[in-house]
Parts: sequence; structure tokens; C-alpha cells
Amino acid sequence: MTKELVLGFIFGISLSFISWLVAIILNSLLLKTSYYTRLHNFNFIKSKAINELIGLRYFKWIVRNSFFKLFNQKIKLENTKVDLSTIRYEMTLSEISHLIGFLFVTIFAIIKSLSVGPVFGLAIMIPNTLLNLYPSLLQQENKRRIDKLNDRARH
Repeated sequence: MTKELVLGFIFGISLSFISWLVAIILNSLLLKTSYYTRLHNFNFIKSKAINELIGLRYFKWIVRNSFFKLFNQKIKLENTKVDLSTIRYEMTLSEISHLIGFLFVTIFAIIKSLSVGPVFGLAIMIPNTLLNLYPSLLQQENKRRIDKLNDRARH
């Protein structure tokens, strides 16, 4: 069981990084459809309390204080003269790419749960959650914050 856990975790990390490339390609194709506009305001978890409960605040701290902060430089708010709509758009691209990646890896985890074992499949989901689901949830939270800023600017 320990071997399945370790191997599943390593496989999950590798597959999660691969899923980022797959997701970028699929997202660029999805971007050209009319369906994409419906995803623009999609909120997987709307509740701040649930985000707090699952530790999204800690994840945000990790992103801010690690090498992950270097990944998407287009979504930084460094000064007040930045175009919020452009940043929100980039956040949406990132959010949907991570959701696609999450689904991609989840399919593999289900298949591996059936072919190798449930421990292997669950171990795949740990890095998938941290490398795909949480970044997507963080982007959704950030988009809601930008929407509040936009609302204040309009009034």
C-alpha cells in the first residue's frame, strides 16, 4: 500500500504538469467557441467560508512566497494604473486551463483506480488537487475581488 501511495503521488505530480500543457491547448480551442463566454463567470465554490475551510488562504500564501509566483506574470496587480479587465481575462484563462487540467488528471486517476488500485488513484488526486484545483479556485476568488473593484469604480 505504501508503494502504491508513493508511486501514485509521483505519477500524479508528473501527470499534473503534463495536464498544464494539455489544458493550454484545449483551452485555446475552447476559447474559439461560444461556450467560452458562459465559463467567463463560472464559480465552482462561491462561499468564502468554504474557501477558508479548505485552506485556500494558506494556498495563496504558498503561491505568493514560492517559485509559483513566477508562473503567470500577466495576472499581477503591481500598480493602480493596470487594466483590471485584462487581468480578469488572464485569470479566466488560467482558471479554465486549471479546471481542464484537473478533469484530465481525474480521468486518469479513475482509470488507474480501476486498473492499479484505489490507493494509487487517490494518491494521483493529491497533487492534482494542489496543482490544478486549488489554482483554479484561487483565480475564481481573485476574479471576485476584481469584480468588486470594478463595481466600486463604476459607482
